[in-house]
Amino acid sequence: MSEETGLLYGLATGIGSMPHLNINSALQLIRENLPFGPHWPQLPQRGKAETFVRQYLNPLIMLEMVETEKGETPFFYDYKDDWLEKMEKFYHLYLECCHNADKGADISFFSFPRDTASGFYKFLDEQWGTLSGKPIFLKGQVSGPLTVGLQVNSGDQSAAFYRDDLRDIINKSIALNARFQVRLLKQHFSLPVVIFIDEPSLLAYGHSSYLSLSREQITGSIEEVIQAVKDEGALCGVHCCSGVDWSILFQLPLDVVSFDAYSYMDSMLVYPKEMNNFLDRGGCLGWGLVPTSDAIDYENEFSLQERFWVGIRRLSRMGVNHDLLVKQFILTPSCGVGTLSLSQSEKVYRTTFQLQKLLWDASN
Repeated sequence: MSEETGLLYGLATGIGSMPHLNINSALQLIRENLPFGPHWPQLPQRGKAETFVRQYLNPLIMLEMVETEKGETPFFYDYKDDWLEKMEKFYHLYLECCHNADKGADISFFSFPRDTASGFYKFLDEQWGTLSGKPIFLKGQVSGPLTVGLQVNSGDQSAAFYRDDLRDIINKSIALNARFQVRLLKQHFSLPVVIFIDEPSLLAYGHSSYLSLSREQITGSIEEVIQAVKDEGALCGVHCCSGVDWSILFQLPLDVVSFDAYSYMDSMLVYPKEMNNFLDRGGCLGWGLVPTSDAIDYENEFSLQERFWVGIRRLSRMGVNHDLLVKQFILTPSCGVGTLSLSQSEKVYRTTFQLQKLLWDASN
């Protein structure tokens, strides 16, 4: 756990996706309501290229290893005669980046082009470091390797995550994208950076339809991305927006475990021992208290503040250290707001800002 994790305590950030077509409008909403921890906006409404999984496939598309245009599900060309040559080229590029990391190797091949991440590049043009209310940290995000691996197929149309070779390619491609984000954010702003790995598909673990998913494969894949982020000197979190086996994440070397505290608080009550160990190491719980559903129409900062304290009391009764719970938290919406209306997304961000102020005042 990084000593810098403490700089996150009590602050707020966003998860990623927003419904805006206008990038400036999205950034203004972030600037006004997440002044301490702004994130770059994912803008899937601007086109297929900016959607959750597609955004991170560009290196594999460039190498002609993945097809995204035929059908709804991307798939690997692992059945073609030149597949081994393409794998060799991928690993050559990957190793070149890793071996020369301390020499400032160019890893832009593993980045995303501007037309797949317009919000990221516009974020870099902002003057975050010169604002009167200077941010304390900046946030980026990547789609998790499990989620990508279950939403991209092999050539035989089975999920790529089940194949050791394809899973490794996905892990390494995402890990280098995370490195790229950290480097550019630090170069532009000289501020601490945190990267969230978004893993909604962690919910699949333990379900009957995914019995062949192993805990070791999942933790190994996520940890490879975590280590890449850490090697760049940044903080790392994982966000899941459903009730999952949280013990998987609490055992990993994460700075933040982010959960939907509005709808899935009960799922956290099962792991008091693991949560205590995580908090004892300095870990930060990401409370997704602000709903990203129609519930935002009738909730406000005061009703959500009460939910926070109810959650603290419930966890405390299960044996989780109360003092650490009220100190080591970061506030977020429960998930991205990309599927909401513009007015609802605006309320989510305003409520997050107002709730953060309430909780900050109460704990200081």
